[in-house]
Amino acid sequence: MAEFNDGIAATAQPAGSTVETDVLVVGSGPSGASMALALATYGIPHIVVTKYRWTANTPRAHITNQRAMEFFRDMGIEKQVLAEATPHELMGDTVFCTSISGEEIGRILTWGTHPARAADYRLASPTLPVDIPQTYLEPILVKNAAARGSQVRFSHEYISHVQDEDGVTTTVLDRVTGEQFTIRSKYLVGCDGARSKVAADIDLPMEGAMDIAGSMNITFKADLQELVGHRPSVLYWVIQPGANVGGIGAGLVRMVRTWDEWLIVWGYDISQPPPVVDEAAATKIVRDLVGAPDLEVEIQGISLWGNNEMFATHLQKGRVFCEGDAIHRHPPSNGLGSNTSIQDSYNLAWKLAAVLRGQAGEALLETYSTERAPVARQIVTRANKSSREFVQFFEVLGLTTAKDEAEMRERIEERKLDTPGGRAKRDALIGAMEIKNYEFNAHGVDLGQFYESTAIVPDGTERPGFDRDPELYHQVSTVPGATLPHAWVGDAKRKVSTLDLAPSTRFTLITGISGQAWADAAPVVAESLGIDLAAVVIGPGREYDDLYYDWARVREVAEDGVLLIRPDKFIAWRSLGPVDDATATLTEVLEKVLSRS
Repeated sequence: MAEFNDGIAATAQPAGSTVETDVLVVGSGPSGASMALALATYGIPHIVVTKYRWTANTPRAHITNQRAMEFFRDMGIEKQVLAEATPHELMGDTVFCTSISGEEIGRILTWGTHPARAADYRLASPTLPVDIPQTYLEPILVKNAAARGSQVRFSHEYISHVQDEDGVTTTVLDRVTGEQFTIRSKYLVGCDGARSKVAADIDLPMEGAMDIAGSMNITFKADLQELVGHRPSVLYWVIQPGANVGGIGAGLVRMVRTWDEWLIVWGYDISQPPPVVDEAAATKIVRDLVGAPDLEVEIQGISLWGNNEMFATHLQKGRVFCEGDAIHRHPPSNGLGSNTSIQDSYNLAWKLAAVLRGQAGEALLETYSTERAPVARQIVTRANKSSREFVQFFEVLGLTTAKDEAEMRERIEERKLDTPGGRAKRDALIGAMEIKNYEFNAHGVDLGQFYESTAIVPDGTERPGFDRDPELYHQVSTVPGATLPHAWVGDAKRKVSTLDLAPSTRFTLITGISGQAWADAAPVVAESLGIDLAAVVIGPGREYDDLYYDWARVREVAEDGVLLIRPDKFIAWRSLGPVDDATATLTEVLEKVLSRS
């Protein structure tokens, strides 16, 4: 930490004084740190405050999907993330068993590691999912944000705020000195988690409930190489007769670092007083789930938490916005939490930058809620549905109606018998395993966000219908509101993704050789509107050629048509072919996108 301490550890602020900045970010978790990194990359002055003295101290979020990895790639930190992450090929053999050393009930190849799904994932993005615990990811985000200009204040707690027509005045407590001071900002972004005080203070409208089930985390060290090295995965689900399962539906042994650092998630009845779990009790739980009564275990931490099913239906009030767990609160099923939080920042950061620079009207900021609130609803619904689908496993095995532990074990054993009951149970298990694909391979949920707002200008065409399940499969399209499709382009010396052609620091036009009129119009429109806009022409003899002719298959516009890409890589508008006046057309479209009309 020493190399950047000077950049993040500001001197104590005198009591009663006021600091000024453009944006105040409350929280340094995945959403807050990503917001800081994006704002710093765009050169927007901002301050981050967090009541904690450092970044996450428990692994918490870990599954990192392709959309989050694309953000890291865009921000120039993808290699740093990959260096600390468990790679994609070690993520996939998700196991269902009676204990880690006991009998398997089945496995699912997950996160796109099945050969039948691998092509879907590789065709969709230049990145692949990885596993990086929050304890490793947050320092990367914060360090890079601070190096680019973020002022990050740890041990500084948000107390309250008051907003007016010109800005927000926030009261902050320095938890080291005990003194309070104020920060005056043009905008405030609350990234302060599922118990968000910022969200409560602006009375965000919420649907759903908190603490619908209880879970405990037990982090520990133990060498499990011999038990798991031949079936590498980040998740081992334990269905153990007689155990007090609850919370997310089964005991989970989760890999934190291969293969000697782990986290167990175990349920408890949240309607009863919280259980007291000491080191001895935690060690017994670990040994029971691993199935090794003499296992050498080093308990590192024990914590309790509640499963939630709540989302915000509107994400802002005036100059105050909320992101991340503050607006979507759900169990960790599907691995959607931090990934969605990062995407919240990807959406809002460029809009704040455009408004602060005078390039866009204030109404652009309203599109943050319009676009991201439906995503919050979707992922909370999906995660809780996946959590509840675990019940089917218990029902299929006959555990929900068994009168005692002995009968539970007998019913699990029945799947082995050459009897009508045994055959029926085997058939039912096939169906139960197939349902779990919706938790572990829901590619459409990961990548299929589609926006409709005033920051998207329709081109008169309809979004294509789905020929496959829209939650399991991602359908590529360039209809305005979809994300820019990935294809490899380049020349004899290099290849890059089409996503790399549209960095988040600008708007980008993508056209073909016959669409030179669009490229010629780009600098004229950029100067006229005072924005960053560049054109990329794909074709032979140009800087980027369609190496595999994949771009021609996914672009959905003619060679003389054009795609207008927003900084967050969503299609803002497209023209299927040429127009009479490219400059006038682009100017009109961008004025609409930027709420300047």
